[in-house]
Amino acid sequence: MTAYAKIRHMLMCGVAVSALLGTVPPAGAQARIIEITADRDSRYKIAGQRIPEITVKAGERIMLRVTANRGKSWNRDGSIHGFTLLRAKDRTKVDGWDLLLKPGKQEFLLTVPNEPGLYEVICTVICSQDHEGMHMKFTVLT
Repeated sequence: MTAYAKIRHMLMCGVAVSALLGTVPPAGAQARIIEITADRDSRYKIAGQRIPEITVKAGERIMLRVTANRGKSWNRDGSIHGFTLLRAKDRTKVDGWDLLLKPGKQEFLLTVPNEPGLYEVICTVICSQDHEGMHMKFTVLT
């Protein structure tokens, strides 16, 4: 299976799971694009924001476009940063939001959790001595 076919298969499986969970938006709905940099200084960055923060609507479809720049260390599998969404109230992971980032630009088609509230994005790859500071606020509105 080609790399393109694998990605297409993964996206289709994600849509099928979303359909079973009732989180697929109406036909023709466009995914909002959110661009993020996972940078070599172990920080998430969003253009135009001094302190990066993402605010989305419950159940919204988003295309997360991430540019990952290599820090001082990385995983054996080549991942240089992680992007994992945690519920702020109990620090539990949100299913489908545990992403491993390779060098360069990647896109992830995701459905925002249906539960409004505060979440936190954290890096799950030890990318440098400053790794613990690689996080950002993620707010889900009704």
